[in-house]
Parts: sequence; structure tokens; C-alpha cells
Amino acid sequence: MRAQLPDFPWDALAPYGDKARSHPKGIIDLSQGTPVDPTPEFIQQVFRDASNSPSYPVTAGTPELRAALKKWAIDRLGATGDFDVLPLIGSKELVAWLPTFLESTKVLIPEIAYPTYHVGALLAGAESIPVEIDAKAWPAADLAWLNSPSNPTGRVHSVEEIQDCINWSRANNSVLISDECYLEFDQTAHSYSVLSQTGGDNTNILAVHSLSKRSSMAGYRAAFMVGDSALIAKIREIRKHGGMMVPLPVQKAMTVALSDDKHVAEQRARYNSRKDVLRPALEAAGFTIEFSNSGLYLWCTRNEDAWTSVAWLADRGVLATPGSFYGELGARHIRIAMTATDAQIADAAARIKG
Repeated sequence: MRAQLPDFPWDALAPYGDKARSHPKGIIDLSQGTPVDPTPEFIQQVFRDASNSPSYPVTAGTPELRAALKKWAIDRLGATGDFDVLPLIGSKELVAWLPTFLESTKVLIPEIAYPTYHVGALLAGAESIPVEIDAKAWPAADLAWLNSPSNPTGRVHSVEEIQDCINWSRANNSVLISDECYLEFDQTAHSYSVLSQTGGDNTNILAVHSLSKRSSMAGYRAAFMVGDSALIAKIREIRKHGGMMVPLPVQKAMTVALSDDKHVAEQRARYNSRKDVLRPALEAAGFTIEFSNSGLYLWCTRNEDAWTSVAWLADRGVLATPGSFYGELGARHIRIAMTATDAQIADAAARIKG
């Protein structure tokens, strides 16, 4: 029998949100990675042009989208060898349902991790085991999640660490899936896709990517997976039976979004600039920034209970996420998202500095 699901973590933030909203200048919500910058106009236009869409879409993706995904995987991820692609209705649904699709019984998740990795194991009735990045110490399991760059910490794993994860997969004949949704947002690090390290043998290796942040398309629910052709065929068949189809206008918008790098570079610059504004303000207030060299979050601590830090910020009208949402090791950290306007980030920095 499936274990009872935990309460949705962000519900616990409600009282702190109320406190932040009572600030004379209002709330600046930095607690969720919800993009606020406009979806690029050329993507919107393609979506509008495809709005007359009376027929069912194809689960596997249109030929044009599949070609765009494969080209992007080769050009951007360094994928080689035989691999397949599959569009997704956002990446979170895959995180939540992959253990069920694969009938996993034991799932390894990062010791500091987005909560849905654990929830996905629960939905499958599987055991969820938090592990550190050193795969040489991992126990046997059916499935393991790698997350680089990490949400929430922004840590980027080295080539050697990724290769050790691949070696674990091969030694145990187990599936390794790498959540790489923040790969486009390096600041002082260089991120590598797991698919760049397989030597062309992608057996049991998968990577998942999202357009939510890179193209400000979170409202479209647009993501995809790349990797082992046999595994993707199995997953695709289940999704066909379950009616898990990405709407055709979204598929067309994805196709054009993947063909352009300029808007991604502009968005990366925005997020990194916002980090540069908030970082010194937080440090002046006694916070230490850890990792945070990729992605769109600052992972910080003042060596106090996370909720104490959340309350301190809420008094200043700024809402942050307690690190305890991401596991026991985050209990003295907070995560601050860069998903607010430049003006709001500047205002938040001023409030934090006092």
C-alpha cells in the first residue's frame, strides 16, 4: 500500500506570507521559482498561430519537435550514440511518476533535494533513500536521481562525480536519471549533462530538461526527456495509454524556443545580475552563501533554524523558503529565488540591508 503523502510544504509558509504582506511596502515573494519575466514574443506568436488545434496531439511529439529536441541534445548536451526524446507536460510530472512507470521498489534521491523526488517514490510504493553525491557509496537500487545544477543549492557536480554515477548504474543494471533543468544558468560554474559522459552508450541513462525557466514558459508546461531509446519507448507506451500528451500549440512553441539561444543568454544574464544584487545584501545581514554558482537560487545560512531566518525576512516583507523543505540537512538554510523583477530584487536588497 502506498504511504500517505506529506503535507504540501509550501502550505506551511502561509503565516509568513501573511506577515510579509503586512509590510508597509508589501510583499516580495522569493519563495518559489516561478518566472516573472515575459515569455519571448516570438514564442508567444507561434503559440497564437497554432491556437486553431482541433485534433489530438501525438504523445511522441511532432516530427519537427523531435528533430529540434535531438539537435538540441547533440549541440547543447553533447549527447552521442543512440538516444531518443520525449516531450513532457512539464518536468515535475515526470519526477512524480517515473518510479511508477518503471515499477521501481527502491529509489535513491539527493540528500538535499526538491520534495517531489521523495513524493514520486511514495506514489510508486517504493522506498526513498537520500544519498550524498559520492556514488561509490550508494546502495543497490532500481532508480537513482542525479540533480545538477541542484535545486535548491545551485551546486554543480564534477565530471568525475557524474562518471561515478554512470558507473554505479552500469554495475547495478539500474536506471540513472539526471534532472538538468537548470543547466542553462551557470554563473561561476560549468555544468555537464550526464549524456555527455556516457561515451555513446546511453543504456539505462536518462536526462530531463524544462523550458519553464530557460524560456519563461512555466505556464505552458513544456519539458522533455532524452536518453535510452528502450526506456523511452516503454515510458512513451504508458503515456500513450494514459493520455499524457503535450498540447500541439505547446509543441510548436517548444520547437521554436529550442531553435534560439539569444533569449536564453538574456534570461541567464537577468538571473545572474539579480544574484549579484542580493548576495552582498544577504552577506551584510550575516548570511553565508553556499554553492549557488549555477541555477537561479541563493542557498544561504545564518547558522540558525531555517524558520528563524524565514521569519526575520518576513518582518521585512521578503518571503523565502526554509531549507528544511529539501531534507534534514537543509534545516539551517534558506533558499531565495531570483524570480522577481529587477526592481523588486533591488527593493528586497535594500530592505535586507536595513
